[in-house]
Amino acid sequence: MNSTLFSQNGYHSEPQSSRNGRSGLYRSYLLFGAPGSGKGTQGKALGTVPRFFHCACGDVFRSIDTRTKLGQAFIYYSGRGELVPDELSLELWKESISGAIETHRFKPELDTLVLDGIPRNLKQAELMESRIEVLRVFHLSCPERSTLVERLKKRALKDNRLDDANEAVIRKRLETYEMETKPILSHYDSALIHTIDATQSPAHVLWEILGVITGNRSLENHGSSHRPEPGKKHRMRSYVE
Repeated sequence: MNSTLFSQNGYHSEPQSSRNGRSGLYRSYLLFGAPGSGKGTQGKALGTVPRFFHCACGDVFRSIDTRTKLGQAFIYYSGRGELVPDELSLELWKESISGAIETHRFKPELDTLVLDGIPRNLKQAELMESRIEVLRVFHLSCPERSTLVERLKKRALKDNRLDDANEAVIRKRLETYEMETKPILSHYDSALIHTIDATQSPAHVLWEILGVITGNRSLENHGSSHRPEPGKKHRMRSYVE
């Protein structure tokens, strides 16, 4: 099986006419950051706001119907410990979006997508150019890798995923992010990228995101004002990706 299988089997996404905006693309905000930076926390919070639809890549993979051709293809690769081809990942994402449209959970003519965990690399970002109109990229920045390691350990223990609490596994994930995912930032116009201090509390991070989205500078500045002062210790919050 190879990546050409996806087009040969005729997997099709929803018609372009179902998309929104003058460009015919899905209006989207991207939540971007290393594992443990709080993307999932912010995505879930934004997803509760009317006219926002949160789509997390991890949720897409966890809800795959293995009876379908796409689901069987996913199992073929993941079951062998192989990387899932980018084309297949995107087809699974498009199928998930189509399902959300069919069940009226996502209304492209009204709603804006909040994407979390996708695109994961430059190739996926390029493939998605024909699908989404990126309004903003929110970069949740946390330069201290030791902080992210501790956050991910806590999450793994809380969720009873002991294998994920292994520090070597966590550091490997962070290395993969640095090598494969972080370069995506250079793919987008710098004017679209808004960097946020992810060491703030989840509420302050959300406050700042909403300030940017709504154009309310007082909200945005309020969030930024809570960044730690140089040389001052800042207690890390317990939320994670």
